[in-house]
Amino acid sequence: MDRDNRVRRRILIVEDDRTLAGGLCRALQNEDTETISCGTLQEAGILLSRKQGTEEKFALLVLDVNLPDGNGLDFLQQVKRDYDINVIILTANDMETDIVTGLELGADDYITKPFSLAVLRARVALQLRRAEERRTQSPGREICVGEYRFDFMQMKFYHGKEQIELSKTEQKLLHILVENRGITIPRERLFEYIWAEGEEFVEENALSVTVKRLRDKLDAQEIIKTVYGIGYTWVMQ
Repeated sequence: MDRDNRVRRRILIVEDDRTLAGGLCRALQNEDTETISCGTLQEAGILLSRKQGTEEKFALLVLDVNLPDGNGLDFLQQVKRDYDINVIILTANDMETDIVTGLELGADDYITKPFSLAVLRARVALQLRRAEERRTQSPGREICVGEYRFDFMQMKFYHGKEQIELSKTEQKLLHILVENRGITIPRERLFEYIWAEGEEFVEENALSVTVKRLRDKLDAQEIIKTVYGIGYTWVMQ
């Protein structure tokens, strides 16, 4: 499968300092993550409204508090009311009131200027992971694919009339694969999602073992495909 068919996480950066915005884009962009920047709240509002109802929706908003056409905190309140998106606010080091207000209005995290790229990447990675966990773990509709029926609300899984017992780890792997049918999910993202927080050590082959067990239980050797050098995909539509 073409690498361009993989899931790409999208980050919207709202920062009027063009040099800083460019640096943020370069620091956060990689083969799995796309960054888009704009310098005004008006532009940000247009981009969000165009993208959030589509497959290209943003997973994270990095929002400066002080912008030329308004207060980022007012915009934050609007965003949290209208969209399901994680938000990191950027604020000056000495503006503690901005931090408190931002968190009260629903910001998921904050970064104070100046900041190190290591801290930035770590904070962003955490919010992207939490956003994906919320999306894939939230109770959803029953998914029927071919002879399979997966009810993630009741945690009941069927192949034909046979009910299959799955471990929590296998359930999480199955959910993210079937929610993204036909798209290759990189090993790194599967690993981060399945063993997110609270796992001090997980063996390197844990994902391969979980995939094999899920394939065997579902008799899905030809459906859960390995894309060598990248990750895994559920090919059945």
